[in-house]
Amino acid sequence: MSFTFLNQLPTPAQIKEEYPLSKELTELKAKRDAMISDVICGKDDRFLVIIGPCSADNEDSVCDYVSRLTKIQEDVKDRVIIIPRVYTNKPRTTGEGYKGIASQPDPEKAPDMVEGLIAMRKMHIRAIAESGLTCADEMLYPENWGYVEDLLSYVAIGARSVEDQQHRLTVSGFDVASGMKNPTSGDFSVMLNSVYAAQHPHHFVYRGYEVETSGNPLTHVVLRGAVSKHGNTTTNYHYEDLIRLHEMYNKMDLVNQACIIDTNHSNSGKQFKEQIRIAKEVMHNRQLSSDIKSLVKGLMIESYIEEGSQKIGEHVYGKSITDPCLGWEDSKKLIYDIAEMNS
Repeated sequence: MSFTFLNQLPTPAQIKEEYPLSKELTELKAKRDAMISDVICGKDDRFLVIIGPCSADNEDSVCDYVSRLTKIQEDVKDRVIIIPRVYTNKPRTTGEGYKGIASQPDPEKAPDMVEGLIAMRKMHIRAIAESGLTCADEMLYPENWGYVEDLLSYVAIGARSVEDQQHRLTVSGFDVASGMKNPTSGDFSVMLNSVYAAQHPHHFVYRGYEVETSGNPLTHVVLRGAVSKHGNTTTNYHYEDLIRLHEMYNKMDLVNQACIIDTNHSNSGKQFKEQIRIAKEVMHNRQLSSDIKSLVKGLMIESYIEEGSQKIGEHVYGKSITDPCLGWEDSKKLIYDIAEMNS
């Protein structure tokens, strides 16, 4: 056989029993989930800012970063809801490179999936406990949902996963806000079809069981830019893009029309400082158009303690080992600016 079976992984129930979320934090998550749901459903005019490292590679620095957001959240609580990015899985275009703490708890050591599942859960629990903020993660592997379903307040499905049937059907069973990114081709129809699939009930096989789901009405779109057939990055956050998206949304049988703008990736051409300008342009366009204001519910921003990125093994505290990120001072100012523009 081509497969070598190394270890049998513990079940989600076993991991959750060993690393439980306290009753107090469970209640906190329920309150946060309800607030975020109200934004997606148009019942709350506050704006979502999903912000944090490209990949959560180190528990201490990630939790340090997330805890710094607590005071800002208090300052802007009437205008903005901050959702920290704690992304424990990293998609790789070619399959090469660091795949996230869930696969590789120590970036300088061999993968260890059992320890990775534990590290993933411990970091999320610590982040909530120390900051009072529940977080977002990318669901790269649908079968991992059970390990974190009681911890996350937001789930993203990436550009390379959004066309996958299992991802779409699994999201239909989630009970939290779930963003479906446009595929790397940039096709809005593919993205909206994934939202349609996830918003409706399904009957399928999941983790060895025959299951039914009820559909997730909080599923929505995330615009992250695209790559043309010639390999050039193209943007999709401008006024005209958002008006087009609004018109396409209106033609489909979808509830809770909502869009999050990813300010990095192909929208910035991975020029991380451009995220500041892009965020402000999006906020400005919300002021110009009531349709855009009703559609665009938030921004997704890549940010860490130190700006830029580093290679694995350089050991700069709080600096990304994957895509380059905004530094803390720029990020803090940007959140306050976003709040001011959502007055």
